[in-house]
Amino acid sequence: MVFKIASSPYTHNQRSTSRIMLLVTYATLPGMAMLWYWFGWGSLVQIALGILTAVAAELLVLKLRKQPLRILGDNSAALTGLLLGISIPPFAPWWMVVLGTVFAVIIAKQLYGGLGHNPFNPAMVGYVVLLIAFPVQMTSWLPPHTLAATVPGFADSLHAIFSGTTVAGDTMSQLRMGIDGISQATPLDTFKTGLRAGHSATDLLQEPIYTGVLAGIGWQWVNLAFLAGGLFLLIKGTIRWHIPVSFLLALAVCSTLGWMFSPEKCASPLIHLFSGATMLGAFFILTDPVTASTTNRGRLIFGALAGLLVWLIRTYGGYPDGVAFAVLLANITVPLIDYYTRPRAYGHR
Repeated sequence: MVFKIASSPYTHNQRSTSRIMLLVTYATLPGMAMLWYWFGWGSLVQIALGILTAVAAELLVLKLRKQPLRILGDNSAALTGLLLGISIPPFAPWWMVVLGTVFAVIIAKQLYGGLGHNPFNPAMVGYVVLLIAFPVQMTSWLPPHTLAATVPGFADSLHAIFSGTTVAGDTMSQLRMGIDGISQATPLDTFKTGLRAGHSATDLLQEPIYTGVLAGIGWQWVNLAFLAGGLFLLIKGTIRWHIPVSFLLALAVCSTLGWMFSPEKCASPLIHLFSGATMLGAFFILTDPVTASTTNRGRLIFGALAGLLVWLIRTYGGYPDGVAFAVLLANITVPLIDYYTRPRAYGHR
């Protein structure tokens, strides 16, 4: 008989890594439901591909490293694939989510020693690699179904992801067409592209994607759904409030000041808060306990820094959304933040 030897205190905690990962997965369900409702089956297919690829990649590495396969039971690989699948455009080619997920699990996680040793969020590493390598495909989101000229079903979505066209032969360019015959983009992409073309913010807010809503048709509901999931995690005690609150507060303050001083060149706070990956980043990405700061003061600084970086990238950078880059840049600062915010030991200066 083999006994485990451990030092006191002997505490019992039902919050295992596996249970925490499952709770986070459950919390993404409202957001996934909104993605399916507004953008079709493609998002769910990408999520499924991401999860399957992540589990397969982790299984392969564990066998090569001769590690126990029970490590798969912590569900961290599946969550990485899920988060990356959520971030991928619905009709991106199948090999993109596979490539990004393999890079995330093998290079960004297992190469550092596995869960608990990776300094960067694996899902965001995979996303940034894809965004830099394939910028066109990674920014080719479908219009919300209320603006789309063609609404593909499940069979069309599968066919488009694996072959590039729907069953009827419609291409990606045709699927991106709105009911007005104009190719559609995300609210943030529409705003940045329009500003570069010399249009004012007032003119851009007349675009169909903003009609009758606060922050972009479809996208505000997706963000509200992820906000609801994030609040569920806070109530359950799975995450702490410091990072989401400081991140959203910093983003709101920066975007409000920018909008006040330059309303024709800067997006409003509502657009920043309820478009793109704002709520997904605030509650599901930045709160990763492995890559975030470990002290309460550090979490506040870490979240605020990420919020500032998101606003800077969206406003002055070359990409419409800056959450992934902001997360990775903030991850770099974590050792320094923890060093200066760690509690002082009693009796030491």
